[in-house]
Amino acid sequence: MADTRPNIVLILTDQQRGDCLGIEGHPVLQTPNLDWLARSGTHFRRGYSECPSCIPARRVLMSGQAPAVNGMVGFKGGIQWNPAHTLAGELSKAGYQTEMVGKLHLYPMRKRYGFDHIQLAESTRGENNDYADWLMEGGAVPLEAGVSHAGVAHGVSSNGWVGRPHYLPEHKTHTFWCVTQAIDFLRKRDPDAPFLLNVSFIDPHPPLTPPQFYYDRYINQDLPMPVVGDWAPPFEGPEKGLDINASILCLDEQAMRCCRAAYYGMINHIDDQVGRLVNFMADRGMLHNTLILFTSDHGEMLGDHNMFRKTFAYEASARVPFFVRPPQTWDYPAEVATSAPVGLQDVMPTLLAAANVPIPETATGRSLLPLMRGEEDGWREVLHGEHSGCYRYEDGVHYLTDGHLKYVWYSQTGREQLFDLDADANELHDTVREPGANDNLSSWRERLIEVLKDRPEGFTDGERLIAGRPHDELVPEIT
Repeated sequence: MADTRPNIVLILTDQQRGDCLGIEGHPVLQTPNLDWLARSGTHFRRGYSECPSCIPARRVLMSGQAPAVNGMVGFKGGIQWNPAHTLAGELSKAGYQTEMVGKLHLYPMRKRYGFDHIQLAESTRGENNDYADWLMEGGAVPLEAGVSHAGVAHGVSSNGWVGRPHYLPEHKTHTFWCVTQAIDFLRKRDPDAPFLLNVSFIDPHPPLTPPQFYYDRYINQDLPMPVVGDWAPPFEGPEKGLDINASILCLDEQAMRCCRAAYYGMINHIDDQVGRLVNFMADRGMLHNTLILFTSDHGEMLGDHNMFRKTFAYEASARVPFFVRPPQTWDYPAEVATSAPVGLQDVMPTLLAAANVPIPETATGRSLLPLMRGEEDGWREVLHGEHSGCYRYEDGVHYLTDGHLKYVWYSQTGREQLFDLDADANELHDTVREPGANDNLSSWRERLIEVLKDRPEGFTDGERLIAGRPHDELVPEIT
């Protein structure tokens, strides 16, 4: 008899801001397929990356553990990781066929971390890259470009702000390749076993090079320009000659327009390809018993507050799109939206609970199924996130949010910020400057002291927060 447990599709983008969905009220971005998926399930409007950069965020997602528990609280490559339990591993042991397509970004490369099979492309460049091999085999690039740089012959930086159309047509992009391989898996999977399919896009992570059609759709529109808070790093005006990979900068309007048009175009391209995948599943009757969870590893500052890239505690960097569409056979409500604070550590427990697989005791995350049923009582009061200083050591930061307010504490300088997310979603005004703010800050300090009380770095003595303690990428004494 065929296994009737739900199939699971986990769709992960890379560096997608939480506000970059049509259903979030974005003024220009078109994401009709993602909007439909979000509206037909539960839209978590306060979804966060607890450590907002690629590798640590993916460790959180795959282990169901907060950053300090899995040991990585900043970006550091080449670190061997041997978690006792992983999302794919637990489902595979329970009889699920587990397939991963795209970017995994864990070490060592090609380690399966519980997946039965991986089709790996960590970026659009580099050796040992299934997407790059596919490009070369299809003759999509000139031979002189070489296998290792087949996807980046346009010359645009993979961490920069330069935006332009891709030289490849849309049916040769990494996004298209991911969905093509995913559909091929669905065509050839074991029909008697439920499956976990993880489709992991590189986009909209730089290089900001969407197919020509998607770039053209946005470049001549009236695009929203960056927001700059009253607390942001100051610039007298746009500057030329800035590092293309810089994290603090101010661009002129045309450069910003190209950057944003490309970023939005990449997300629009993802949306169309997700639509292609969902239509394939619908045509074959798969949606009735498939749960779809969509999120991203972190966001992108995109010029907001004169900042670019990730690792920051601000909404543009830390908040991510997050929604779950349950199987049609489940008696779950649709069109649910919640501001309960959720994080990537909740992905693993949610998907295991959906599959009726025990959640390991090592997980710190929680199943979102009760929230999807409208049961918010007893949910966590606050979510904690952090990131060690990446571009500058002094930028090491912790944050707490209850979905309405956000408290930010810089671990090296002691600087504090407090934002009212309900009244000021773009974090334009730091309320720390307001009269009487210290009374409100006191309760948030106490909460953070409680979160950090057992940390070996010594961020607190139990009575106060202590600035200047080591805040490195790896937590001492945790491998």
